[in-house]
Amino acid sequence: MTALILCHFALAPFAAPLVRRWGTRAFLVLALPPAAAAVWAGTRWSTTAAGGADTTEWRWLPAYHVDWALRLDALAELMVLLAAGVGSLVLVYCASYFDDRSRQLGRFAGNLLAFAGAMLGLVLADDLVLLYIFWELTTVFSYLLIGQTSDHKRNRRSALQALTVTALGGLTMLVGFLLLGHEAGTYRISAILADPPPPSAALSTAVVLILVGALSKSAIWPFSLWLPNAMAAPTPVSAYLHAAAMVKAGVYLVARLAPAFAEITPWRPLLLVLGSVTMLLGGWRALRMNDLKLVLAYGTVSQLGFLTVLAGAGGHDTGLAATAMILGHALFKAPLFLVTGIVDHATGTRDLRKLSGLGRRLPAVCAVAVLAGASMAAVPPLLGFAAKEAAFQALLDGGTADRWALAATVVGSALTTAYTLRHLWGAFARKPGVPDTDAHHVPAAFLAPPAVLALACLVLGPGVPWLQGLLGTYAAQFPEPAHPYHLALWHGAGLALGLSAAAWAGGILLFLASGPVLRAGHALAWRSADRVFGGMLLALERTALQCTGLVQRGSLPAYLVTTMSVVLAGQIAVLVADEPWTDVPAPRLWDHPAQAGVALLTCAVALLCLGVRRRMKAVVLAGLTGYGTALLFVAQGAPDLALTQFCVETVSMIVYVLVLRRMPVYFEENFSRWRRLMRMPVALAGGAAVAVVLWIMAGHRRADSAGAAMVEETADHGLKDVVATILVDLRAWDTMGESAVLAAAAIGVTSLIYLHRRTDAAEQPVLPLPGDHPYAGLRTGDHPPAGARTAWRASRYESAGLPSGDEGAPERTWLAASATLAPERRSLVLEVVARLIFHPVLVLSVYLLLCAENLPGGGFVAGLTAGVAFIARYLAGGRHELADAVRFKAGLFTGLGLFLSTGTALGGLAEGTVLHGWTWHGHLPLWGDAHLSTAVLFDCGVYLLVLGVVLDIVRALGARIDRQIERAAPRPEEGRA
Repeated sequence: MTALILCHFALAPFAAPLVRRWGTRAFLVLALPPAAAAVWAGTRWSTTAAGGADTTEWRWLPAYHVDWALRLDALAELMVLLAAGVGSLVLVYCASYFDDRSRQLGRFAGNLLAFAGAMLGLVLADDLVLLYIFWELTTVFSYLLIGQTSDHKRNRRSALQALTVTALGGLTMLVGFLLLGHEAGTYRISAILADPPPPSAALSTAVVLILVGALSKSAIWPFSLWLPNAMAAPTPVSAYLHAAAMVKAGVYLVARLAPAFAEITPWRPLLLVLGSVTMLLGGWRALRMNDLKLVLAYGTVSQLGFLTVLAGAGGHDTGLAATAMILGHALFKAPLFLVTGIVDHATGTRDLRKLSGLGRRLPAVCAVAVLAGASMAAVPPLLGFAAKEAAFQALLDGGTADRWALAATVVGSALTTAYTLRHLWGAFARKPGVPDTDAHHVPAAFLAPPAVLALACLVLGPGVPWLQGLLGTYAAQFPEPAHPYHLALWHGAGLALGLSAAAWAGGILLFLASGPVLRAGHALAWRSADRVFGGMLLALERTALQCTGLVQRGSLPAYLVTTMSVVLAGQIAVLVADEPWTDVPAPRLWDHPAQAGVALLTCAVALLCLGVRRRMKAVVLAGLTGYGTALLFVAQGAPDLALTQFCVETVSMIVYVLVLRRMPVYFEENFSRWRRLMRMPVALAGGAAVAVVLWIMAGHRRADSAGAAMVEETADHGLKDVVATILVDLRAWDTMGESAVLAAAAIGVTSLIYLHRRTDAAEQPVLPLPGDHPYAGLRTGDHPPAGARTAWRASRYESAGLPSGDEGAPERTWLAASATLAPERRSLVLEVVARLIFHPVLVLSVYLLLCAENLPGGGFVAGLTAGVAFIARYLAGGRHELADAVRFKAGLFTGLGLFLSTGTALGGLAEGTVLHGWTWHGHLPLWGDAHLSTAVLFDCGVYLLVLGVVLDIVRALGARIDRQIERAAPRPEEGRA
């Protein structure tokens, strides 16, 4: 089972190359995985029909009791046959529906195949969390499929609407799953059904939350608005997702849980009422539609309401009828959608007011549609009739609530007959006053998939007793009545048959009275749910804009004062109410007098920042406070923290200086004295409050410190550096999260600067600054042009680095791109120092990386150190020097770092746990005894990521701003003028 699911996802990424190579014929290859799943499920029919089950179990997250558990029982067998069988036929249909010129066809094919795999996993999942994962995968892939033609606003809006409704329902369902798993003590679905938890308020809440997710997925009112709008998707998507697969997921979940929870208080009333309302509203709305797909869409909503009533009724006979109707609905609704696609493909329209005479032009297509439509209208001897008879009889034999539901379903069946006739008449009948519609020939391969499904309706009508074994096995999970119902085409002339005849008669009358029905429909129509949804989104957007305009004033000091005031008020309230300092020992002011001296100097420098007017001076003073904090770490005996603090402050000050080049020298904000007097106490009180809270928290510690256990754990691994071991082993999850946040922040900042793209290849040449070498600005990228001025390719004149017209002895260039700078902008001392320290600093960074297990260091510090080396090259030689030093894009280092860290973490799954560590000990030639651990590989990823982030920021805030300054500089001719 696992292999069948994974092969869908494994082949999906190759869909685009296959489509490019073979065109639409690639769909025939992509149909193989779902076809194989259908064949496999067919081979297990006898086992599941006899009450057996095939299971697969793998301990995935044992600490959270979450397993990769798959189970094929009778209900799963039915759903696998539908999801895989219909899915394979739809993929075959796509080979004729599309042509090789269709846009983004490869992406569409991959998404459709991946959806089939997700749907297969959903119906086979035997774990609530695993089921939720596949559930949301179907949501994501349906969003991509509905929005296939994303250049159309309607598709984008419909995809977003479907995603919003189903994803919110899914999140609600997840909470219900967690509550249910907590009440049952397990997430295993089969175990919960075998031994359901006793009724309780928590269980009722869980059931309601789960049903919200199921109803939103199956488009049950009030969540039904997204399904008709999803008809913006290509017809194969509608035939598969909205007839046989995705919308069945909610009904499947109801049917799966009904044997255990049908008697829970809100279950049956909720499902019977909402299902009946949905059946009536959907059928009535279908009578007013003129688009063939929309007629089927609202008909699908109506039928899903009917299925929800049957699956939620929670009885033996209704369960049997529900499974028969699930099968029948897929076999007649999917071919009707596919035939609608054929009509649209052959004529170019789906408007039933414009179609006429297609029954004579396309007789085979008409025959398939009539066969499927007759099954939908429950005409004997088709499968739809047998399933509808079973449903009517089951509800007749039920209680009072079932009888009310029966009345609604009879009226809904009349509506079904009416919109079935409307669809067939609109598509194929000859209409007075409408000329016959031209249509091209329909190949047999194009018609074959819907024909197979329609013929299945015809064969399984008389052969419905063949389904009794499989479907009866599912129904046997409910208490069996004294006289259980058995599937058969003919049960005699009883009340159920009379209700069917009444539904047919009512449907025919509604169809014949289409004019009055349309007028009544428009007169009684409520406000469109789609408009209500749009109005809610617009109101939410306006409210957000108003709130944003109220609180976002563009003043960073105001934001800080507001935030600190709120936090400070909360802290003071808690301190005053609880008086937690009563049993706290008095704090020690210092452990060594040196700490007091450093702390006083740091505080003094911080206070000096308050009165500074120059931005550069404020940056320097703020940096000094950081260095002072690092000295406190040194005095406290924390060399790892001190080393990290020194590196961070160094890089931060350089970045600040780079930014200040584009900012005024002085702070321009003019604050009144009372504002300054108000903000200073808030800042001082905020710092004091943090210190007091830390003192109280440290004094209230009652348990033993975790430090001793971590030291012991580190020693057991044969290591000495506790801090580094915590970061890359004991608390590696935190490091992974922080690395991802760091990368995202860097990408966001640089993207704002680069705006549209991060490459400079197509930028306009930069004009030279006055006094620069005449060729200095004529570059279009970061790299010096081939054959142009570098220390190794410069001409004798250019290597001199003198302004045009000057003569003198050539100077030696210590850096590759220093000749691109004007002489007055060069510093020979800085160039020599940068050249001499570059490689030693890189070697030092590697040393800090590799020695972290036993000495201060680590990937973060090492990455910052390597970044400082490249920053030195940039400060000495400019942006061209940085480009010469780093031949690759900074994003490559960031991506490789994330890939290496994440890959190392996922490699632990081989032992059942993410971030499981290994250590290799061995002997290497010329090296001697050596060992390698996954923690070192993880740290290497952090090293590359931090280096990439530093380079990205320097290129964005350094080289990019350099380029902006050069563009803003006047031309040399303008300067002389």
